[in-house]
Amino acid sequence: MDLQTWTWIIVGITFTLYIGIAIWTRASSTKDFYVAGGGVSPLANGLATAADWMSAASFISMAGLISFSGYDGSVYLMGWTGGYVLLALLLAPYLRKFGKFTVPDFIGDRYYSNVARSVAVICALLVSFTYVAGQMRGVGLVFSRFLEVDINTGVIIGMIIVLFYAILGGMKGITYTQVAQYCVLIFAFMVPAVFISIQMTGNPIPQMGLGGSDANGVFLLEKLDSLHRDLGFAEYTSGSKSKLDVFFITAALMVGTAGLPHVIVRFFTVKKVSDARKSAGWALLFIAILYTTAPAIAVFSRINLIETVSNKEYENLPDWLSNWETTGLITFDDKNKDGKVQYVADANINELTVDKDIMVLANPEIAKLPNWVIALVAAGALAAALSTAAGLLLVISASVSHDLIKKMIKPNISEKGELIAARLSAVVAVCVAGYFGINPPDFVAATVALAFGLAAASFFPAIILGIFNKRINKEGAIAGMVIGVLLMLFYMMKFKFEWFGGGTKADWWFGISPEGFGAVAMIVNFIISLIISKFTPAPPKEVQEIVENIRIPSGVGEATH
Repeated sequence: MDLQTWTWIIVGITFTLYIGIAIWTRASSTKDFYVAGGGVSPLANGLATAADWMSAASFISMAGLISFSGYDGSVYLMGWTGGYVLLALLLAPYLRKFGKFTVPDFIGDRYYSNVARSVAVICALLVSFTYVAGQMRGVGLVFSRFLEVDINTGVIIGMIIVLFYAILGGMKGITYTQVAQYCVLIFAFMVPAVFISIQMTGNPIPQMGLGGSDANGVFLLEKLDSLHRDLGFAEYTSGSKSKLDVFFITAALMVGTAGLPHVIVRFFTVKKVSDARKSAGWALLFIAILYTTAPAIAVFSRINLIETVSNKEYENLPDWLSNWETTGLITFDDKNKDGKVQYVADANINELTVDKDIMVLANPEIAKLPNWVIALVAAGALAAALSTAAGLLLVISASVSHDLIKKMIKPNISEKGELIAARLSAVVAVCVAGYFGINPPDFVAATVALAFGLAAASFFPAIILGIFNKRINKEGAIAGMVIGVLLMLFYMMKFKFEWFGGGTKADWWFGISPEGFGAVAMIVNFIISLIISKFTPAPPKEVQEIVENIRIPSGVGEATH
């Protein structure tokens, strides 16, 4: 069968599975909608958390980014993996003990203020919309190549699918859909990696193939360094980022992880604190499978790309290149009119432009793997993007219906009314998300990295200090969150949006990139929160007792309103 037939079959089967699960697990109460009834097992929650966590950025973009950045791309591996450990150890059990549905719920009650709750809602919406833009672009990329529709149409198809099961099932439907999506995405990620590892090194384990050698006995990394040198690129194993920027990007990704509302809410879906810890452990194991494989895929795809296109006659190039050219994500401009592809570092001579986001998706085609494997990768990429998009949409709808309407605007709203409000806000959210998916500020991984920066600048200090410092009060937390997120927004817009200021790399403060600036804004948030709290009244005694109680790991009941 041809590739498109295989793609329709495999994507059709997986989408039918997701929709079937959503119908089977549809939410009948707000507790089902927000936290899946609080009765998810640690293993299922670990699988769902891993799917929620491994977004289009992890599946599609991370290996592509490492493929082009080499050593510099390791910041994404270190930051995202380390951040998850930080979340599991420092935050998840304590937030579960607090027993609320959402992060703004925690901040509103811990800081005894609707103003704090409102600021947290705004920050949750900012983070979630920035993050979901990356997912929707990922969906568009997959559809544009494998179902041969344009990216914008692909985004709209993805919006309709994710809206269906997010609205119908809420967190309950999303949780069990994400379990299925994890199985699909990890199988789709690993199968081509194993095939290509055997093809290039004879070793079926990609992680070991990365350190292996080819048929001529040359180590793959040495071979790639040599290819890069020949074409004028920096050696793959050398880094160009400053150590300071590497440190701040890694830190921003780590603490941003620990402040991501759509990941934190997963730990409210289990019965007790010990289950939150267990599910965090399971999720870390499931995440590690993909994250340890990504560097191998990055190297395999980079070598294959260079060897199949560099200095080759354009007329004799493999079909995969022309297939991807139709999407506009690879472009060839024969500058010297010699009919050959000059793929080199010098921008004035280089004739081939490759979008970083296509590397994982194109990799099986470049390696000439069977059509069913290529179609499987498309289904896996969609599973990764849609699982995270669904989690983010739920955070957005919960922030509006629960934190804004139920807690502030209309406290006496009925449960049915709150459920309707949650579903309506999800509809609006998916429309906004679709717009950002069609008009994203950057490629997928960079867009997602900015969301981590916003989470680091706003939520992380408020949550950490709220759990571990009884003296932090509402004045300090509100001022810290507002100044932190505004500082990050200013920096992000200055260097990512030309219409705002169009700053260049030479203008970066202290040489720190926008992806790493979230860590700077976080430090500012911490300092302001501590200083203002020191010179303003202490929190009420009952709030201080709540803080003491959060850290006692016993007598934990189910999550409550």
